[in-house]
Amino acid sequence: MQKGFVLKLVSEFSIMPGPSQVNLQSQEESRAGLLRRVKRGWVWNQFFVLEEYTGLEPLYIGKLHSDMDLGDGSIKYILSGDGAGTTFTIDDSTGDIHAIKRLDREVKAQYLLKAQAWNRQTDRPLEPESQFIVKIQDINDNEPKFQDGPYQATIPEMSTIGTEVIRLTATDADDPTYGNSARVVYSILQGQPYFSVEPKTGEVRVSLAGMDREVREIYSIIIQAKDMGGQLGGLAGTTVVNITLSDVNDNPPMFDQKLYQMSVLESAPVGSVVGRIRAKDRDIGINAEMRYSIIDGDGRDTFDISTDPTNLFGIITIKKPLNFESKASYTLKIEGANTHLDHRFLDKGPFSHVTIVHVSVEDIDEPPEFSSAAYYIEVSEEAEIGTVFTTVSARDPDASNNSIRYSIEMTTDLGKYFYIDITSGALMTVLALDREELSWHNITVLAMEMSNPSMIGSVSVAVKILDVNDNPPSLTHYFEAFVCESAKAGQLIQTVTAIDPDDPLGGQHFYYSLAPEAANNPNFTLRDNQDNTAWILTRRGGWSQQDQSVYYLPIFISDGELPVQTSTSTLTIRVCSCDVEGNVMSCNAEAYHLPASLSRGALIAILACIFVMLVMILLMLSLRSHRKRPYLHDEEDNVHENIVRYDDEGGGEEDTEAFDIAAMWNPHEAHLVGKQRQDMLPEIESLSRYVPLACVGWPGSVCVGGDSNVQGYVLSKLLEADLDPCAPPYDSLQTYAYEGEGSVAESLSSLQSGCSNTDHEYDYLNDWGPRFKKLAEMYGVLETNNPPMW
Repeated sequence: MQKGFVLKLVSEFSIMPGPSQVNLQSQEESRAGLLRRVKRGWVWNQFFVLEEYTGLEPLYIGKLHSDMDLGDGSIKYILSGDGAGTTFTIDDSTGDIHAIKRLDREVKAQYLLKAQAWNRQTDRPLEPESQFIVKIQDINDNEPKFQDGPYQATIPEMSTIGTEVIRLTATDADDPTYGNSARVVYSILQGQPYFSVEPKTGEVRVSLAGMDREVREIYSIIIQAKDMGGQLGGLAGTTVVNITLSDVNDNPPMFDQKLYQMSVLESAPVGSVVGRIRAKDRDIGINAEMRYSIIDGDGRDTFDISTDPTNLFGIITIKKPLNFESKASYTLKIEGANTHLDHRFLDKGPFSHVTIVHVSVEDIDEPPEFSSAAYYIEVSEEAEIGTVFTTVSARDPDASNNSIRYSIEMTTDLGKYFYIDITSGALMTVLALDREELSWHNITVLAMEMSNPSMIGSVSVAVKILDVNDNPPSLTHYFEAFVCESAKAGQLIQTVTAIDPDDPLGGQHFYYSLAPEAANNPNFTLRDNQDNTAWILTRRGGWSQQDQSVYYLPIFISDGELPVQTSTSTLTIRVCSCDVEGNVMSCNAEAYHLPASLSRGALIAILACIFVMLVMILLMLSLRSHRKRPYLHDEEDNVHENIVRYDDEGGGEEDTEAFDIAAMWNPHEAHLVGKQRQDMLPEIESLSRYVPLACVGWPGSVCVGGDSNVQGYVLSKLLEADLDPCAPPYDSLQTYAYEGEGSVAESLSSLQSGCSNTDHEYDYLNDWGPRFKKLAEMYGVLETNNPPMW
């Protein structure tokens, strides 16, 4: 017989034996036929225990016993494996196994343990280690749970019965293989009669037809899941399902009013908004979007309607300009229709509606309107002052038809060339026109209502000045040509062109020739190239600056328009020395008088002498100025004349402070005079005491008898001033330069020049040098022996 652990079963414990049951009773005892009761021993490898034990004492699992255990305490039982020592304990002497913690199958369904018997004395195992399993038996301690609740679902309104809304699943943590603890059944607790649920699958379905979103949009139902197959005593869990009905186009649109009244000013520009209308629809979203159109009415050509960005409102706008005087009101027949139709509900239509809109045009005071939007007039530049060249017309568009007054806006006619009649609107010239000065005039004419000056209309008048051939041509530039001394006959020396401010229709055509006085010019000739240019050619050779350095060639120019305009321009031609290639080297005749053998050193010496002479002249002038400089150091004391100021006109009788004349009457009585010049009084008194009464002066002076006191005083003062260079003069010398009779310059005025008919002689201009040569030419006093200028 094999030895090993056996499990001793006790009737009060519900321990299930394993599948390998071996009878350990010897056959000898069986044959002996003993009639006594014996305990059975089972070869063990697993046993079961219920979960969720709630007793106060440790839960007894079973008992381990070895055949080698004689009950003398020499055997020691050892337990190891899952939960050994923490969840399960063993009595090492008896082999009793207990659970010391509460067991939960949903946490751990089974434990794998190991057992072994040891000899306490030898501390050695008596037999190999054996394994056994403790399985936790399930009880119904977990209710079904909906993991994702609450749930949200959406279905279209008007859904049919049986339409699936959502599928729900509840989970039960209990063992589905043991009993009915995990068998779940679904039911609806709230939401009937609108919805129902399949008991086994958990599908929520529609159970009532015709649910309308416009009546009720959201439904909240409660679904229950119960285990134990729904039997009494089973555990249950619930969840909420929020069901929303989505919209479908099952409601036609409708206007709130059958007739709308609107108004708009007649001055409103095209595109202005007149008003908005809306056909309301109980549906929402795209099912409520509208399309509006004008289907009839006398204003369908004057107004337009469009849908706003929300596709809900119809916007009525102006399509053509309005005029109260032409038409004061309009009628519009407008239709509003859904843009998205649902063919399942066409029987609930029609999905459109019609309304009438009455638009009234309001009158305003409008400015005058001209008969033309703009005026274009052509006027000849030779038009006489006062010529009426056009008439503008404006009228008051209002029913009152007020009278109009015309004017020209000042800023558009700064030159004041034109005038407009205030009542008739006739435009005329008030200044002479010149196309060459201003070829276009853009003026603005204003029309103002007499009864309301704030109402002003305006129009642009473009006046083009037509050209008349009234300007002579002239050379393009003031030409100055040159001819080389080595030039031969027939050589081109200059090409001349002309300009004309006029602008003829056929273009410019100029004709060139020599002036009549130079027609037989022996030196130069002119060739007209017939392309508005002309060539100046030489007629001879042998040119020399010594003989004549400048020639003047008058050129006659005429244009090709009527009336023909002509002019004469003078071309100055200089004789120059040129190199072999014809480049100008010098055009001054004086260059030929310089000696050819003058070296650079000589030129430097001459320049040095000139510089030394200049320095000496400057030095002499400086010394002379120092010699003449006055001895006064203070500029304020350098008084050269008295400035007398009179506050009144006439005799200056109140000017008694400028000079004390009493001192000249009687020097001895000068101190008795009451009103004296303060700055002169001390000096006069001191001098008068020492002036002798006898004759005082220089040799040869003549004394006057007893009345010579004044003369003697003056002479003594004059002598003192002449001898003292530091004393300022107290008397004044006034010098006035004048013209006219008695003047060296005689009269320089031209007022009386016309009273003499005698010819003036200007021959003296020839004696004033080359600078006055041009002036002498102007007065015709050139020397007769001069060579010809052309």
